[in-house]
Amino acid sequence: MGYAGFADRNAIEQESAWADRDMPVTTYAQLSATAAKFPDRPAVTFQLFSGPKDPAETFTWSQLKDRTTQTANLFRSLGIKEGDVVAYMLPNCSEAVLTYLGGQVAGIVNPLNPLLEAEQIAAILRETNAKVLVTLRSFPKTDVAQKAAAAVALAPNVKHVVEVDLHRYLTGARKLIVPLIRPKNPVEHKAKVIPFDKSVSQQSTELQFMDSPTDRVAAYFHTGGTTGMPKVAQHRYSGIIYNAWLGARLLFTEKDVQICPLPMFHVFAAIVSLGASLGSGAHVVFPTPQGYRGDGVFDNFWKLVERYKVTFMITVPTAMSALMQRKVDADISSLKLAFCGSAPLPLELYRRFEEAAGITICEGYGLTEATCLVSINPPAGEKKVGSIGIPFPHTKIKIMSVETHEECAIDEIGEICVSNPGVFSGHTYTEADKNKNLFYAGETDQNEYLRTGDLGRVDSDGYVWITGRAKDLIIRGGHNIDPAEIEEALAGHDAVAFCGAIGQPDSHAGEIPCAYVELVAGASVTEAELLDYAKSKIHERAAYPKHLEILDELPKTAVGKIFKPDLRKRAITRVFDAALSDKGIAAHVESVTEDKKLGLVAHIATKSASKDDIAAVLSEYTVAWDMAE
Repeated sequence: MGYAGFADRNAIEQESAWADRDMPVTTYAQLSATAAKFPDRPAVTFQLFSGPKDPAETFTWSQLKDRTTQTANLFRSLGIKEGDVVAYMLPNCSEAVLTYLGGQVAGIVNPLNPLLEAEQIAAILRETNAKVLVTLRSFPKTDVAQKAAAAVALAPNVKHVVEVDLHRYLTGARKLIVPLIRPKNPVEHKAKVIPFDKSVSQQSTELQFMDSPTDRVAAYFHTGGTTGMPKVAQHRYSGIIYNAWLGARLLFTEKDVQICPLPMFHVFAAIVSLGASLGSGAHVVFPTPQGYRGDGVFDNFWKLVERYKVTFMITVPTAMSALMQRKVDADISSLKLAFCGSAPLPLELYRRFEEAAGITICEGYGLTEATCLVSINPPAGEKKVGSIGIPFPHTKIKIMSVETHEECAIDEIGEICVSNPGVFSGHTYTEADKNKNLFYAGETDQNEYLRTGDLGRVDSDGYVWITGRAKDLIIRGGHNIDPAEIEEALAGHDAVAFCGAIGQPDSHAGEIPCAYVELVAGASVTEAELLDYAKSKIHERAAYPKHLEILDELPKTAVGKIFKPDLRKRAITRVFDAALSDKGIAAHVESVTEDKKLGLVAHIATKSASKDDIAAVLSEYTVAWDMAE
């Protein structure tokens, strides 16, 4: 059926309570059911290079089930039981899909972002007590293997490293050259190293243990870390199955084809995109190990749509902006829908993309902590551009006042709170302390509504709008400033592509507004001109940026969000260096790192200044600091 609005949503909910629906209990049961329905239809395709005629590997649904079974059997043979963790740190590839699925059949799967530093990766491996890490064998033009080795050396709980060799995807001269230039791992560790492909192929295609009979934690996903150190969120089978059911019920059939150039370490690709295919039988295509970041992906994107007759594209605003700089040079008449998430979509970009590609864009909302999907602009109904649409069936949203903790009225801004089958009430994070004060009570559960940390409102039609981040508030002398107000003002300038506003340290007010800007390609404007423009658009004097800087490119996460910790580190370095210089103290910020308890900490280097002299200056700020070693 089409999904056009609240009438459809309510009709679906009235069919049955979620708990009473006849649903698969586990991921393996879902995969088995889909493989039985569509055994010979394509399930997953991966191609190493982005060309429309480059080689690709495709598994049918029956093949995907068999290979997943073998992968799960391998993990069990390595000592993984229910409750044990299989981590993987991989670019996109067929093996990433098999590890994601097989890991949660055998135990708990924990995807890791390869862009994190080795120390952060090691910290997650230790926190989850991972016993197995699946990662790359060393390969040209990537440091994943080297970073993984360094992390495992710091995480002695990892007993086995299973290596994926991308060499098997190569043909021609590349296949001969890579072994000659393959880099070495400079770091040694004590874990046993085995090859993925050979080890999996030796396993039975029949499951050698009983699948989980009941719901349980099946996956750990760490947060993106855009506002601090990554936290590890727990996901049960029921939340993963809920996302698969939404894809099958509202969006796809087995005849659809998705293209998903997003990383398999993120819930958007793994739980939403791959999950929707698991539920519906739709074919999902993963182009290149780096997805949208891969060489030639943007240049070849429309040709890939034509090659696979893609009907549905998964995207984010940064990718859409890049695609708009390329001509639509292929037959994309098969394309029906684009699902855009991760960050708010500017109105002008929405209009230009719909006009150029001739397709409908549906903005949606989800978050790692809720096992992703929460709401969508109805594919067959009214779309309010800039909103995140209406809640999915069996999802409830409340807007709660940040000050009074009472439910807000229509169009009143507060914190977005979510209740749905993906919310693990009371147990969202692996660290118990992180779950304190994370929930509001519902009708039957004291921990029913997850506090998302996002600020938003619900309009009179029931559509939800995000207005900012509760945790991102700039607190200037006790006055709360929403950075979204600054970002929205600057985004209105024709030369501005992206903007990130933060609070920079201030010795008087604690924080004052600061903005960083990335310009549209070829645009020319000065920082002074942008400051004047911002002041003309911002109604509150306290929110005027006191510093504005144009960067060649803003730091972003793998799914296109502005990575604000890097902006904060940049601001702390600039402010502290200036303060020390003004006082004639020969010292500077050597680095800024994230401490789990203290937050951002500046490390001060000096050859002659005393700690007391430095303290006399930096003690005026609320940001933590210490002497560099």
